[in-house]
Order: sequence, then C-alpha cells, then structure tokens
Amino acid sequence: MRRLMSSKAWPPAKTASGILSTQPEENPHWWNANMVFIPYCSSDVWSGASPKTEKSGYAFMGSLIIQEVVKELLGKGLDAAKVLLLAGSSAGGTGVLLNVDLVADLLEELGYPGIQVRGLSDSGWFLDNKQYRRTDCTDIITCAPTEAIQRGIRYWSSMVPERCKQQFKEGEEWNCFFGYKIYPTLRSPVFVVQWLFDEAQLTVDNVHLSGQPVQESQWLYIQNLGRELRNTLKDVGASFAPACLAHEVITRSHWTEIQVRGTSLPRALHCWDRRLQETNKNSKVPLKGCPFHLMDSCPWPQCNPTCPSIRDHFTGQEMSVVQFLMHLGFDVQKMASQQGMEPGKLLGVLSS
Repeated sequence: MRRLMSSKAWPPAKTASGILSTQPEENPHWWNANMVFIPYCSSDVWSGASPKTEKSGYAFMGSLIIQEVVKELLGKGLDAAKVLLLAGSSAGGTGVLLNVDLVADLLEELGYPGIQVRGLSDSGWFLDNKQYRRTDCTDIITCAPTEAIQRGIRYWSSMVPERCKQQFKEGEEWNCFFGYKIYPTLRSPVFVVQWLFDEAQLTVDNVHLSGQPVQESQWLYIQNLGRELRNTLKDVGASFAPACLAHEVITRSHWTEIQVRGTSLPRALHCWDRRLQETNKNSKVPLKGCPFHLMDSCPWPQCNPTCPSIRDHFTGQEMSVVQFLMHLGFDVQKMASQQGMEPGKLLGVLSS
C-alpha cells in the first residue's frame, strides 16, 4: 500500500496515547518505561529483507528495520534493560509474532542473553478462513488473507522464524503469518489482544457492515467468525479477547475502559508481567485475583457493555447496542428463542 511506504505524509510530531502515554491515568503500569515508536513504512507486515533493485524499484525491509533499531538502542541504554517488550497493532501485531524470537536470538548473539524479550500482539491474530464472498485478488482489500500473504512473500523476501518454517513444506512459509499457526512454535512469552469481531478481518472476508442491514447468512458468518477466533485463542496462555467490532486498541486513549469479566486490559497485562517476573517462564497458573487469560463468551458483536461505541456511518451519531443490532437486521424473537429467553428479557440484557 503506497501510503504505508513513505514518510511524506507524516506529521512533524505525534501525540503518544494508550500504552505509549507517559500519564499514569492513561498508562497505569508502564507510564515511566523507556518507549520507542517505530513507524510502519515497509508495507510488508514487518517481515521483509528485500533491498531495492533495478528490477523491483521497491525496498521491503521491515524485519531488518526492527533489527537495526534494536542494535542502535543497545548504545542508548537498552544494554542495561531487564525486559524488552516488542508491541504492535494490526500489521504490527502480526509483525510481533514474526519478529519476537528473531529479536531474542539477535540479543543473545550480540551477548545480551539477560534481556528478557516478550511480545504484545494487538489486532494481528488473523484467520486464514474462507471469505464470506470470494473475490478475485485485484487489490489489497479484495485479496483473500492467504492469497495476499502468498503473493506478498515473493516480493518481500520475508524472514520467517526457523522453528515455524520447519513445521511446513518449502513454499508454505505463508502459514507462519497466521497467529494460531506460529504461536505454538514461539519461545518468547507473547500476550495476544484480539477483538473477536475484528473490522480488518471482516473487511478481507468481504463482510461490510455499513449501510444495508446484513442478510441472515452474513449474520451467521459473523457469529461463526467469533466462535472460530475464540477456538484459536483457547490455548493461548495470555490473552484478552472482547466481543467487540473494532480494530486496534493498545495505542488508543480509551484502552483502559474495555473490560473482560471485570478486568481491564492494562490490569491483565500487569498480571501477566507479574507472573513472568515471578516464574520467568510462561506458566498458566493465574495469580489469585489477577487473571491474564480473558475471553468474552457472549456470541454477538458489541455484546460486551464496555466495547468502544459504534457510530452510524451516515449520521455520525453514536448507536446503542440495541440500535446497532437492529441496524444489522438482528431478529430479537429468533435470537431470544435460540438463547432460551423471553424477547423482552433479551432486550433488557442488551440495553444494560
């Protein structure tokens, strides 16, 4: 994508928010950490190692950019760090999964085995599922997730972690771009944040929720997507998966407001951090009253009352959950009988 390949349109300064904020109210646990923001301008899911040539005219060097930044930071104090948290959103979230072990290996090779490398992957856990409507791959938006990656890898000369590569036949490395396939091969601890109804996933799956009420087949597809995602996350020791329709969260100022079963995301990350400090290994035994494996079990988009609000595409007005579901063509009678409830009770639950 052209806009992800140049710094021309970047503003001269960027206001940091969410996990990059230096305000304790907005970033309760890491407000005074050393933070480095690496803007995305390689358009390769942070995987590339392909310099510009006369033939291609483009450089895709995302993975090398991360390695060079880490090397440079060693001379600016990183050499004395106990922990390096590699975090990213969207393509950056997938980039974390692809690079976290490479960064750990790099630091070990350079003689810094004492720095614990961890990953925080936000909105980068995509599914290589079947699109709702199959479309030909004419541009990045219509391309099915697998086909986009298969094509991209050829241009990017992607660096894929060896342990994941070994799980697949030669030429099948594209599998490692999908969280549920690469995660079991990772050695570094990783915390996964993923909306169960991720807008980018729905876009590549050709489900468009603006304008017309959705058809029943779309509605079933959306519910099934939530179920599939939930399944892929059940063995992920550290995760936060609210049933919301959104994309990206960790650098948004409202990231403290979203809760799953009464626990906010910063709190869950803090619990995960404490657990790692205590054991120095990825143990699944939760600390008392300090959970870090949190997943919504309700079946529809926005069924979690702390979800970010949704706006009507045409009027810009905020929609309540009930308005949003009605707008999608939600059948209250039918859903109530599926859930074994009175329709009035179901509406009450949704409203509250």
